[in-house]
Amino acid sequence: MSEPGMKAEAVDGRDLRSRVARGRLIAGLGILVVAFTLRTAVTSVPPLTGAIGGELYLPSWLIGILGMLPTALFGIGGLLTPLAMRRWSLESIAVGAMVAAGLGQIVRALAPETGVFLVGSAVALAGMGAGNVVLPPMVKKYFPRRIGLLTALYVTLISVGTAVPPLLAVPLAEAAGWRVSIGWWAALNAVAILPWLFVWKPRPAAHRRAARAQAAADPGRVVIRPWRSPAAWALALLFGCTSLNTYTMFAWLPPLLTGAGLDAGAAGVQLALFSGVGLPLSLIVPVLASRLRNPFPVVAFGVACFAVGFLGLWLAPTTATSLWSVLAGLGPATFPLALVLVNLRTRSHQASGAVSGFAQGIGYVMACAGPLLAGLLHDATHDWTASFAFLGATLVALAASGWVICRPRYIEDHPGVVQPAQFQGGGAPPVI
Repeated sequence: MSEPGMKAEAVDGRDLRSRVARGRLIAGLGILVVAFTLRTAVTSVPPLTGAIGGELYLPSWLIGILGMLPTALFGIGGLLTPLAMRRWSLESIAVGAMVAAGLGQIVRALAPETGVFLVGSAVALAGMGAGNVVLPPMVKKYFPRRIGLLTALYVTLISVGTAVPPLLAVPLAEAAGWRVSIGWWAALNAVAILPWLFVWKPRPAAHRRAARAQAAADPGRVVIRPWRSPAAWALALLFGCTSLNTYTMFAWLPPLLTGAGLDAGAAGVQLALFSGVGLPLSLIVPVLASRLRNPFPVVAFGVACFAVGFLGLWLAPTTATSLWSVLAGLGPATFPLALVLVNLRTRSHQASGAVSGFAQGIGYVMACAGPLLAGLLHDATHDWTASFAFLGATLVALAASGWVICRPRYIEDHPGVVQPAQFQGGGAPPVI
């Protein structure tokens, strides 16, 4: 008598597992497509500043501001996105981030004057900053047993999405104009929205109000305060020092080398070496770190490569230049490490989201200071010695922060990080 019922249960179980697997596959696709779009607004413009300046007011000081906008907006997005996570789901924020990124790129492509161009750039970069933050908790939520693999894939696609726009920018501009060249990337943001429409089910307003009321009445809900944890600060410092050194090299490696005697083409090749050599590390480091109890050797490797590369570029920039560029380019191995540690050092995707926003917000704000201070020190001394001394000091901080965050422990376990929400006053939001 029970056999038909047992068969029905088996069929239902297989159907449920199939739906779960299909949902994870779609979510994985969504994570990877979003990752590919997260730097298109950054690197599609620099090759076209001359063409853009032919129609809009774009003096050199304004180009400098454009260069600082990405890290500034990524930092602001990192700090504000966890607040949005208190009210909306990760999926809805991902959709909103891609909408903002796409609209911003369309606005600046159609901009009649410089102010509108800057506003469009800011909106696009803010959306991409929010996308930066939601990817780690997305991986934690949908692939808790494949954190290393999914992190490796999406970090690699971020790198690919950084390299492709500059390659296409000039040919597209010559064929169809600079506005099409920078605006068509909005189509990718639209594509990045599609997978989330299958896994994100917007609820009617009445349902959302009921869910919030139920959450407010839940005595077990908590808030996550990562700034109470020394490990979270160490992660932010690891992320910040890595980004600071990387963006400083992006800005100043070509001028340093041309000042030493290389021509502009050769200096550009060295920047390409610096940028591209770390791509394999994006695949290797997250998988390796997820298998190590303490991945500090990755930090030691990155710091050593940065240090030797910087010493070579300082003392002998025209001798074995490619070696110094490659070594310095291996230093950012700590970037994919920082991203995977967001998940390896948290217990839940809610905590991962809070820590991701905190670490990336602080880190990208720090990164703004790198190119600026290195340039000011060079202008003040007419030499690169003080600039490299400044970068060397940040490497000490990078090593120290890596030592702290790589130790096997969870950020939530530090006293005061996880707090019952009822102590935050009436109407406090659910877990974040």
